Amino acid sequence: MAEPSDKINLLDLDRAGLHALFIELGEKGFRADQLMKWVYHDGVDDFDAMTNFSKVLRARLNERCEVRLPTIEADQPSRDGTRKWLLRLSDGNAVEMVYIPDGERATLCVSSQAGCSLNCSFCSTARQGFNRNLTAGEMIAQLVVAQRRVGLPENRGERVLTNVVLMGMGEPLLNMEAVLPAMNIMQDDLAFGISKRRVTLSTAGVVPGIDRLLQEGGGVSLAVSLHAPDDALRDALVPINKKYPIAELMAACRRYIDDKPHRAITFEYVMLDGVNDTPKHARKLIAVLEGIPSKVNLIPFNPFPNSPYRTSTPEALARFQEILIRSGLSTMVRKTRGEDIDAACGQLAGKVLDRTRRSARHAGADIRSVS
Repeated sequence: MAEPSDKINLLDLDRAGLHALFIELGEKGFRADQLMKWVYHDGVDDFDAMTNFSKVLRARLNERCEVRLPTIEADQPSRDGTRKWLLRLSDGNAVEMVYIPDGERATLCVSSQAGCSLNCSFCSTARQGFNRNLTAGEMIAQLVVAQRRVGLPENRGERVLTNVVLMGMGEPLLNMEAVLPAMNIMQDDLAFGISKRRVTLSTAGVVPGIDRLLQEGGGVSLAVSLHAPDDALRDALVPINKKYPIAELMAACRRYIDDKPHRAITFEYVMLDGVNDTPKHARKLIAVLEGIPSKVNLIPFNPFPNSPYRTSTPEALARFQEILIRSGLSTMVRKTRGEDIDAACGQLAGKVLDRTRRSARHAGADIRSVS
């Protein structure tokens, strides 16, 4: 494990934060723009190589600052072109991120926490427990690593990532102090230049966080991990539903979408054999989403060791999708990517120094009794 550093990690700072830092250093604010171009466009982390900075400024930056990147512990390519990295953080935790190319589209699935505290019963990440929130710099470092690994050296400055989804390890809305500046950096033209519509934040339903995202999130796309159409079943699958039940969650979704004409919220729905995949569940889901501009992603369950669930049959999945489409809901079946390297939805599990001690008592009971 690396020794903790007391230097300022420049990846933690968005453009406004860097501007303030340079003013504090007695420099003009435009130096922030120059530094961002060096780091994000040219892939330069060595201050001594930043030739448009004076020797005095370079010395100050070396003394007080750093560009802190994680150690790449594993780099796993999938047969389908997906790629997963295991990144070791400075405190010993490790998180995973996934690169998903698809034609001209290239999406990076980013982790926001070391582990997850929400304990969803169908998710492998939940088995790892929870240690801490990631910093903005630790989230941005995932984009830096991917961009440098996927982009060719002669293509420095070209944007090889077109989309970012905060759908990796953790619940982003429980880490808003770091997620908000990280999203600013993702969208900044001097960094990654990803439009707000192509930055998607996924939540299991933290209602106050959705409202804060509405006020401060700059209009990024929202995905909600719903997975059940009634409170009894969702309480068992997604325990945070006990705190923010479906009616409250849907009200927050309506508030989020009200001032965004022609936008829709994506609702994620993992398909569990005999648990939430019957025509009855489909009809209940239609009623829950009534009046909300929606896209529904049906996600075939991705098995992991000792899970009590099975993947819905192709017939059940097709029947469920057909019912939703006939009601007018835009409904897609998400193509499973990276399954051979455990990079598919719900399979991410880094090496987390669990502080919750709940892995051993993780819910594994048969959920069919509440459906």
